[in-house]
Amino acid sequence: MSYTACFVLGWEGAFCQAAGLLLSGPQEKHHKSTVCRSNKSPWVCLTCSSVHCGRYVNGHAKKHYEDAQIPMTNHKKTEKQEKVQHTVCMDCSSYSTYCYRCDDFVVNDTKLGLVQKVREHLQNLENSAFTSDRHRKRKLLENSSLNSKLLKVNGSTTALCATGLRNLGNTCFMNAILQSLSNIQQFCCYFKELPAVELRNGKTAGRRTYHTRSQGDNNVSLVEEFRKTLCALWQGSQTAFSPESLFYVVWKIMPNFRGYQQQDAHEFMRYLLDHLHLELQGGFNGVSRSVILQENSSLTASSKCCINGASTVVTAIFGGILQNEVNCLICGTESRKFDPFLDLSLDIPSQFRNKRTKNQENGPMCTLRDCLRSFTDLEELDETELYMCHKCKKKQKSTKKFWIQKLPKVLCLHLKRFHWTAYLRNKVDTYVEFPLRGLDMKCYLLEPENSGPESCLYDLAAVVVHHGSGVGSGHYTAYAAHEGRWFHFNDSTVTLTDEETVVKAKAYILFYVERQAKSGSDKL
Repeated sequence: MSYTACFVLGWEGAFCQAAGLLLSGPQEKHHKSTVCRSNKSPWVCLTCSSVHCGRYVNGHAKKHYEDAQIPMTNHKKTEKQEKVQHTVCMDCSSYSTYCYRCDDFVVNDTKLGLVQKVREHLQNLENSAFTSDRHRKRKLLENSSLNSKLLKVNGSTTALCATGLRNLGNTCFMNAILQSLSNIQQFCCYFKELPAVELRNGKTAGRRTYHTRSQGDNNVSLVEEFRKTLCALWQGSQTAFSPESLFYVVWKIMPNFRGYQQQDAHEFMRYLLDHLHLELQGGFNGVSRSVILQENSSLTASSKCCINGASTVVTAIFGGILQNEVNCLICGTESRKFDPFLDLSLDIPSQFRNKRTKNQENGPMCTLRDCLRSFTDLEELDETELYMCHKCKKKQKSTKKFWIQKLPKVLCLHLKRFHWTAYLRNKVDTYVEFPLRGLDMKCYLLEPENSGPESCLYDLAAVVVHHGSGVGSGHYTAYAAHEGRWFHFNDSTVTLTDEETVVKAKAYILFYVERQAKSGSDKL
């Protein structure tokens, strides 16, 4: 796929008519597809100015382009007709320009700057629509919308301060992870307290940056966009925040997540944490941000776990250490290796895989303890995983066992619900019981006697849930605790919920925070 400037935009005459129609035509404030009248993901053709929906709605924008490619059989095409093929369109929401012929987002413009003029025209329409709607809806926002976000807490009325995240097209996997991380207080506060990084200067200062895949990677900062997103949440905004800028940065630096198809939330979380860690190590624009970690007294040297170099807030919060112990069954030679981790991926034991609901009486219920025990129990490696014994000097049968040498401040547990069969990736829909409080990890430690009575106890902070049957389909939501209350995050919708609802969820990713103060809660 090309990342160069689009050659179609070099044909100046191809867009003069469309620009004229858009700039002098009717002032449409709300863009809808001319075919299906959908207002979701509207794209305007820069050849004829018609509006169609995106490929992940009903696909009329792409069909409009494909229909224009049908050869004209009745008469010979002129040179101009050869060029004007409805190839380039603009997103009416993000103002990004896309070329179907290049199959890529583009950043260049015509010599007369017509694309930028269209972009500014659409943005002016959006601003004027917002201004007029703001006056009309002010009373509704102050009454109906606000009242719907009020709840009773200890007899007094308080406002629901949580903010949802707009779905940009199958981006629920990203939204669920972002909302979960925003409720890991120590992690979230670190980024919110970072100083802003100015990415624009000179002629572009003060103007909106349109991120495209044609720009260089040095123009974007994942840490900065992540910081902005976290700052936008929990500010009491009654409209969902659009993580558009963050998503375009993700496209830049994580090629696996380009496009609008459904992705695995756990895979995205690992990529996100890894890239945040790498950028914090090196700083941005020559300014190292990892030094702030040293100034934070709550993140002591003993809490840091280095992964791929110097420690950052990512490894200080999520980093733990495993001891991998392998024993040769022939000569008894023991091999030990220490591996850092940011999360633990746990198998759901096979004997529980047919139990789908909490209330199902068919056999014992699977618990999080069962999954942890399966992860740490002694295991004999099969024929495909023979151990290369340095004493026997050949591959031998062996056993393997994991111990946790160091627990992290935030324990992230990933339940492996997706597995490959001969041709398909199926989902294990088993309900796994998990505790809200008092997850005791002491029995999984290598040296439990060296740990304090409270240092091994964890309380649940957030849960990511996958709804549906396959990894490439379905929907992700998240539950998270904030200031003693539980919230359900479903893209742009945020609702107050209760503990009984949370514990019934079929968890995919669990975030447990190390307990600081003593409590009389029961242990797992």
